[in-house]
Amino acid sequence: MRDTRESRLLLVLLIAIAFALITVDIRGGQDSPVEGARHAAATVFGPVENGVASAVNPVGNAIGAVRDSGARHNRIAVLQKENTELKQRLGSDDRNRSRVRELDKMLAKAGAGQYGIKGAEVIAIGAAQGFSWTVTIDIGANDGITRDMTVLNGDGLVGRVTTVGPSTATVLLANDPDFTVGTRMESSDELGFATGQGDRPLSVQLLNGKAKIKKGDRLVTFGSSKDRPFVPGVPVGEVVQVDPSGGDLTRTVYVRPFVGFTKLDLVGVVVEAPRQDPRDTVLPPKSRPTPTPTVTVTVAPSPNANTEVNGEADTGNPDPNARPNANANPDPNANPDPNANGQADDQE
Repeated sequence: MRDTRESRLLLVLLIAIAFALITVDIRGGQDSPVEGARHAAATVFGPVENGVASAVNPVGNAIGAVRDSGARHNRIAVLQKENTELKQRLGSDDRNRSRVRELDKMLAKAGAGQYGIKGAEVIAIGAAQGFSWTVTIDIGANDGITRDMTVLNGDGLVGRVTTVGPSTATVLLANDPDFTVGTRMESSDELGFATGQGDRPLSVQLLNGKAKIKKGDRLVTFGSSKDRPFVPGVPVGEVVQVDPSGGDLTRTVYVRPFVGFTKLDLVGVVVEAPRQDPRDTVLPPKSRPTPTPTVTVTVAPSPNANTEVNGEADTGNPDPNARPNANANPDPNANPDPNANGQADDQE
């Protein structure tokens, strides 16, 4: 059909008639004059609508399922997030309890040695700064930290401060090969110098080559002039190996440090030295080995045990009326030796 003036007028007329019928239908309600026509149209076109709906419904259901699955996915995501937060909360609670115990140990050490400390957290390790054994802590010059301060934790000597920034500081750990600290043996007071060896025990050169040292002996820091870089009395470690003296002027022992340098978290920087040397008071009490009980079993002889003597059973109870007889069962026909007179014959 070509687009002409007549066709346009016809289209406008049909639209006007459609609007008029719609208006009459709405105003008439159930008594609408077009109700019969609607019913007839429903009868004719109802099966067609059902067929079309049957064909379209799976698509609609799929769209609804996708929409619902999105809602379910969001719900699952919310639940997973809540579960993760719950696990993190539980994990953080365990971590917080562990850190509280670590802090208590450090405060106990500081109290025993009368050290004034400022707590810090390890925020970086030396791998990012080079090949030395160092860590970075989250306090610095703004917190009163300066170079050459002693650093400890709840186990003992951690190291010393080497570099200070406004809000951070670098600590050289005691197991670094460039680290050396003066030490004093517990009880014997033998002096020496401990040097780090990485992940191996510390090497300690004792000044006395004839010093009597054994495994299990413990060391503390000797202290430095004006308490820089080391304050006295901080636990260092325990002897695990002693080299033979060999007549040398010095003697080498190897010490396992008390501090685990691969799992540092909370540390304390000593900002105030003790008024007097705490000596060995900061060391924990030595653990005594638990004695192993020994059970001794004694087998008593049976009172009915008999000992056979000369083919007869000896009861072990001699006859009180028995009389000894030196010549038991003498031979009456035996002839005495005429020469036997109590002395041996002389032989020529």
